[in-house]
Amino acid sequence: MQNNIIKKFYSSSEVCKIVGITYKQLDYYDRTDFIKPSVNGAGGCGSRRMYNFNDLMKLKIIKKLIEAGISLQKLRKTKKYLDDYDNQHESNNSLLEQTLISDGNTVYACNSDREIIDTLKSGQGVFGIALGRVYSDLNGDIEKYLIKNNREEMDIKTGELP
Repeated sequence: MQNNIIKKFYSSSEVCKIVGITYKQLDYYDRTDFIKPSVNGAGGCGSRRMYNFNDLMKLKIIKKLIEAGISLQKLRKTKKYLDDYDNQHESNNSLLEQTLISDGNTVYACNSDREIIDTLKSGQGVFGIALGRVYSDLNGDIEKYLIKNNREEMDIKTGELP
């Protein structure tokens, strides 16, 4: 089921329930070009935003960083990293081995234990987010959502149930 989940796309209401953010937050991220839906953007009255798994992953990471006290203004500097995640995820799982560490002002992407130790040398308090864990948790959240709502996977091309 995990491989199918990654290929599915999600409506705005599904994204909010799965990731745990409000529609207002999701709308703001789209309108300000912070995180836009990859599958289908808002195109006027009656259009539906559609998000893919990578979009949900980025939103989950942002949510965790905001919960840890990072301001949205500071997170905008992290956008390049999130875009790199989006571009590399399909072909390279090394990003899932990274840990994001922040001192409250800057977000660092650490690829190894050595980098984490070097980041901690300054002695100030930091927090970390293991991307592999976020990935696993998100897959579990999606599976729970689908089971709870008795949903089946949609066909990625048509948006229809099989």
